[in-house]
Amino acid sequence: MAELKLKTAIQSLGHTIALKDGRVRPQGLDFEFEEVPAIIQAFRRMVRGREFDISEMAITTYLCARSLGHRFTALPIFLVRAFHHGAIVHNTTLGIRSPKDLEGRKVGVNRGYTVTTGVWARGLLADQYGVDLAKITWVLSGDEHVAEYRAPANVVAIEKGRKLEDLLASGEIAAAIGVTLDHPDVQPLIPDAAAAGYAALAASGYYPINHTLVVRDELLEAHPGLAREIFEAFAEAKRRYVERLGQDRIAEPSATDQRYRRVMAITGADPLPYGLAPNRQMIEMVMRYAVEQGIIGHSPGLEELFARGSHELVA
Repeated sequence: MAELKLKTAIQSLGHTIALKDGRVRPQGLDFEFEEVPAIIQAFRRMVRGREFDISEMAITTYLCARSLGHRFTALPIFLVRAFHHGAIVHNTTLGIRSPKDLEGRKVGVNRGYTVTTGVWARGLLADQYGVDLAKITWVLSGDEHVAEYRAPANVVAIEKGRKLEDLLASGEIAAAIGVTLDHPDVQPLIPDAAAAGYAALAASGYYPINHTLVVRDELLEAHPGLAREIFEAFAEAKRRYVERLGQDRIAEPSATDQRYRRVMAITGADPLPYGLAPNRQMIEMVMRYAVEQGIIGHSPGLEELFARGSHELVA
């Protein structure tokens, strides 16, 4: 493969920093990293303008964009994972005693309907608590990264000039996803949310994927070995981080580092597995949620979603 210089947008994370500071350098290509103020800006720029050769992207943004014909393809590299039990807060003055009580009410969603945290949180409400999502009016505070996407009829935009936080505090909406608000009447909907997430992991392997990595299709088509080269570079950077994490050699562990340590303790395995094989359950689950919630029309095969040359790779 000839030397390639690839404009790349990813966050600086424990498992990517060795790529960004040059300690891990792939053969035959060079990542030219562009720093963006917030990674969600890179998602939008990639979807709307294909401004990068390689970009981190929320997985449901990718599913939506891919279903609408956008010309980039994911590698089975999953850069961000999180539990979402704590993402849902509610107004305690409205008599909501269980998630089912949200039916027939309005629930806010930070930013767009296709935002990954919202998709996982709604899936959680439906699967684990029996909530009929169609009986809720979803109120959005922003628009979608994928401009041509059209949401279901029970999804509405917030009134101009209003904020979800104010609607939640006043009780005009019953709950919200992805909103942080310090208010005496606002509390998490699911008690002991962190413990609930770890319990779901221990019981069933529930471990949501938030972000993947996408590459422009014409690059993958022109360079058949590119998917493997990128995968192996990201895998090596991640391996170094996980080794340090497992040996307790991170001097000032962040909340994210501590979460990954807890995942390691529960699973006895790498807390950031790459590849289709170890992630099939979660990929299929998020695709099912995307179909059920009206984000994509049908679930594609995994081989359609991920680049040729990457299907058998695991790290």
